[in-house]
Amino acid sequence: MLGFVPPLPQQPGRPPSAGHMIVCGDDALARRLAVELRYVYGERVTLLLPPGRDANSPETPLTQRGRAAALFGRMSAAMNRAGNGGGTTGGSGDTNAGVEAVRIMEAPEPSDDVLEEAGVDRAAALALVYDDDERNIRAALTARRLNPRLRLVIRLYNRKLGQHLEELLDQAAAVAMPGIDPALLDASTTVLSDADTAAPALAATALTGSSKIIQAEGLLLRAAERPPPRPGETADPGLCTLALLSSTTNDPAGAEGSDSSGDEAPQLLPDESAVAAATGRGTVVLEAVSRADPDRPATRMGGRGAPLAQVFSRRLRWSALGVAAAALALVIASLLTTEDTAIHSTYLTLLDLLGMNDPAEGAPPARQIIQILSGIAGLLLLPLLLAAVLEAFGTLRTASSLRRPPRGLSGHVVLLGLGKIGTRVLVRLRELDIPVVVVEEDPDARGIPLARSMHVPTVIGDVTQEGVLEAAKIRRARALLALTSIDTTNLEAALYARSVKPDLRVALRLYDDEFATAVYRTLRTAHPGALTRSRSVSHLAAPSFAVAMMGRQILGAVPVERKVMLFAALEVAGHPQLEGRTVEQAFRAGAWRVLAIDATPPADRTPDLAALPPYSPDGDAVPPPSGLVWDLHPGYVLRATDRVVIAATRRGLAELLRRQRSVVPRQ
Repeated sequence: MLGFVPPLPQQPGRPPSAGHMIVCGDDALARRLAVELRYVYGERVTLLLPPGRDANSPETPLTQRGRAAALFGRMSAAMNRAGNGGGTTGGSGDTNAGVEAVRIMEAPEPSDDVLEEAGVDRAAALALVYDDDERNIRAALTARRLNPRLRLVIRLYNRKLGQHLEELLDQAAAVAMPGIDPALLDASTTVLSDADTAAPALAATALTGSSKIIQAEGLLLRAAERPPPRPGETADPGLCTLALLSSTTNDPAGAEGSDSSGDEAPQLLPDESAVAAATGRGTVVLEAVSRADPDRPATRMGGRGAPLAQVFSRRLRWSALGVAAAALALVIASLLTTEDTAIHSTYLTLLDLLGMNDPAEGAPPARQIIQILSGIAGLLLLPLLLAAVLEAFGTLRTASSLRRPPRGLSGHVVLLGLGKIGTRVLVRLRELDIPVVVVEEDPDARGIPLARSMHVPTVIGDVTQEGVLEAAKIRRARALLALTSIDTTNLEAALYARSVKPDLRVALRLYDDEFATAVYRTLRTAHPGALTRSRSVSHLAAPSFAVAMMGRQILGAVPVERKVMLFAALEVAGHPQLEGRTVEQAFRAGAWRVLAIDATPPADRTPDLAALPPYSPDGDAVPPPSGLVWDLHPGYVLRATDRVVIAATRRGLAELLRRQRSVVPRQ
C-alpha cells in the first residue's frame, strides 16, 4: 500500500560496510539515485537527507525521510513479487535484504562529522546531488580530503566550474596517493548536471518525428521512434532495433511505459524473433550515425538587431508614405505650373516643406499657392519626425530586453518555466533552430537573461491566469512544454492549452510518478488524437548518475516511454560476457547489445568519447577521424584490448559492471 512506511530506524552506531555507496541530496534525484543503486546494481547504500519536510512537495506532510522510506518499501515489495514469480530482482539476488541494505541518515549539512559517520573513509563512491552548487563543492572538497580514493559524482549546474572542479579534485587525489597509477583511479571525479541530462529528452518530446541523439567521439547516434507499419508495408529496421514500444501506445486506456511484464510492456533490445513477431507496435531504431559538428552557440531569434518593421510601426510608416506622396504631388504641380526644371522644382518644394525658403513675393499665383501647400505639409512633417524618433528610441531600448511574440508566429514551441531545466531545454531547442515562446512568472528567473540575449519572445505572467497562453500564441503552437517546478501549474496549463487546441502536443514535467501516470492516462483518454508525454527529471537523470558512480563512462540515456536505455563505453577486458565472444554471441536480448568497437590503439584513445572538438568561429577546426567501427561483422571476436560502445538496459549494465569493479590498492 502507498501509505506503508517500512521500519528504517537510524543506526548511527552501525559500522558502514566497506565499498558501499553514499548518496547526499535534498530532492527526488537523491532518493531515486539511491533506489537505482540498490535495486538495479545491488549496492549497499547510505542515503543522507536533510531533516524536515520535502521542499519540492510542501503540500504533503511527508518528510524527506518518510518519502525515501516509502519509496524503498514499494521497491522492496516489487522486488519480492518479482522474486516470487521467478523474475530477476536486478540487484544482488537478495530480495529480502533490500531495506536492510539501505541506511537512511538525516543531517542539515554534509559536514566532516556527518560524512565520517556515513563511512566516507570506507566508501567506494559518493554522490553529492544537492540542489545547490556551493554545498556540493564544499562537501566534495571535504570528502576528497577524508578519502582520496573515493569516486566522486557531483551535481553542478555551472558547466565551466564543473570542468575546473574535476581537474582540481583529480589532482588532489593524485597528490594524496603519489604511488598510485592514475589509470587505477577509475573516473575519480565526475561532474554531471541533471538539467543537461534531461534536456535532450524533454526537447525531443516536443518535436514531431525528432530523433533522440547521443554523441560518441564526434559522431551522432540517432535513435528514432517510428510508428507501426501499415498493412502491406515493411518496417525499416535501420541499423538495428533498439526497442519495441508498448502495445498500448495507441490505446487511450493504456499506461505509457508500464514496468510490468508481459506483451503490453515496452521491450528494450529485442532479438530478431521478437521484432518479427511484434505486429502493430512502434519501434525505436538506431537510424543513422553521422559526423557531429562542434558545439555552436544557440542561434538568436530575429537576428542581432531589431527589424525595421519593429522599429517603425505600421501607422508611422503609412504616415511617412502620405507625407512623401504629398511632397511628390507638389513637385509635379510645380513642374506643370512653372517653367522650372525637375531638380529645381524638387529643391524649392523641399525648402518650402522645411520652412527654409523665402516668401514667393512677386511670383506667379501658382507658385505662391504651391508654397502655401508646402508649408502646410511641412507642419505635418514635424510631428512625424518627432514620433519616428521617439518610437525608434523606445523600440531599440526594448530590443535589448525581452521581445514579445511576433504577430505571424506559428509552428513554435511554448515553453513554461525558465528555471534550471527550462533554461537548458531552451538552449537545446534553439540549437535545433526551433522557434520558441517562453512563459515565465518571475521576471528575475534564472533563464531570463539568456532569453533576452537570444531574442526569444517572452511573456511575463502567471500561466494560470487567463490570456497568458493566448499571448504566447498557443493556438498556432506545435507543442507545449510545461517545465515549472509545480505539478498543479503544469497540469492546469496543459488542460487549458488542450481546451484551446485539442490536438496540441503536450509534455509535462511532473514530480510524482504515480500522479504522472494517472495524468497521462486521463489526457490520452480525453484527447486520443494528440500526443501526451509525462516526464520526471529525476527519472531521466538518475541512471546517468548511477552509472557514473559505478565508474564507467556514460554516453547518454534515451527514454523509451517510461523506461530508460543507456549508451556506455566499456573496456572488454574483465567482462566474461563479452571477452572472447563474437558480436552475435555477446548480444543478450533485453540486457545489452554491442553497437561499435573503438579500433584506435589503447594509447591513442580519447578518454571521453562524448567530447567534441571546440567550436571554431571561422569554421577551420577539422575534427580528428573517428576510430569507432559501426558496421560490425556478427562473427567478429571481441578481444580484451577492445573498447566497445554498447546499448544496455539499466539492469543489463548493472550485471556487466557488477563483475568488473575497480579496486584501488590502499597504501
